[in-house]
Amino acid sequence: MIRLASIINTFESAFLVHYRERLRPEHTRALAAMKLCRTQASPKMQAICTQCEHQRLVPHSCGHRHCPHCQHHESQQWLERQLAKQVPAEYFLLTFTLPAELRPLAFAHQSLVYDLLLRCAWDTVRTFSQNDRRLRGIPGAIAVLHTNTRAHEFHPHVHLLMPAAAIDPQRRQWRTKARGNSKAGYLFNNFALAKVFRAKMLAGFDAAGLSMPKRYAREWVADCKSVGTGRPALIYLGRYLYRGVIREQDILACDNGQVRFRYRDAKTGKFEQRIVPGAHFLWLILQHVLPKGFRRARNFGFLHPNCKRLIALLHLLLKFSPVASLPYLKPRAPFVCACCGALMRIVRTMIPSTGPARLTIPIPIEATC
Repeated sequence: MIRLASIINTFESAFLVHYRERLRPEHTRALAAMKLCRTQASPKMQAICTQCEHQRLVPHSCGHRHCPHCQHHESQQWLERQLAKQVPAEYFLLTFTLPAELRPLAFAHQSLVYDLLLRCAWDTVRTFSQNDRRLRGIPGAIAVLHTNTRAHEFHPHVHLLMPAAAIDPQRRQWRTKARGNSKAGYLFNNFALAKVFRAKMLAGFDAAGLSMPKRYAREWVADCKSVGTGRPALIYLGRYLYRGVIREQDILACDNGQVRFRYRDAKTGKFEQRIVPGAHFLWLILQHVLPKGFRRARNFGFLHPNCKRLIALLHLLLKFSPVASLPYLKPRAPFVCACCGALMRIVRTMIPSTGPARLTIPIPIEATC
């Protein structure tokens, strides 16, 4: 497996020459963090075996949310929280896409446009739920912002995972939209969703004073499809939530000034390979770094974090327990001693490194930390 840290050290100089003018502070911070992630140059943790008292120094992970080598456990924790909020209803995955002509505008004003994407997507499904004759209430949704295609090009879009259910706060009623005759149910019309979403986004652009390009697509794209219980969709949404846009297992080669990586084609489902210059590869990764403090995953409606008591009441009244979903999660890998195999415990952290600043050979460890 080729580490991203080694690619950064190899092509950092060329990358800065070609892309320095496009970089923002969050890009440089991400580059610096991932460059030292779990290398000899990163700070160390001191671990002691609970049985034989064997000691060793373990390199710290950088902890950056866009690093492909970090935060696996945080991703599992997020998934566990969402699974605990499941309700007995058919789930739908809705996708709202920004037209290609507006992507430069989105990249130039990321915090504003990304926030608009999330809020307008939620406002759209809330409007449709309140007007639907079967729902007529406030829905719940898990929204996740993605900024990349499968080939890692810049393509901002929002996924909303929502159950076909709503709560009427005035009548205190729980309503669900029953599945029709087909295997996959129907929630909302794609074309109608796209039209309302487009109107809300354009109104948001106008209110923010953003200058629109002279030409852009008049018909926007929205998609709504059934995903059953919602578990596979949740796993898909959380896959890159805390681990960047590429897995290090998908980096296949780094030689002759180029990087070869693979990705799964959305239409065929088969793996495709792409070869790009090393500096451009770094840009493909770093262009998806979010502004500092921006939350790409948000919960709305009755799935909001403030509605924990409401979710618990629904589970009680509907006699539904989502606990059965939790054993599918992988537990955090234990940190074991290389001498006797017993568990090790961390006794000291953030020990300054004494190694050379550009050494990128990682210290082998048995578990994530």
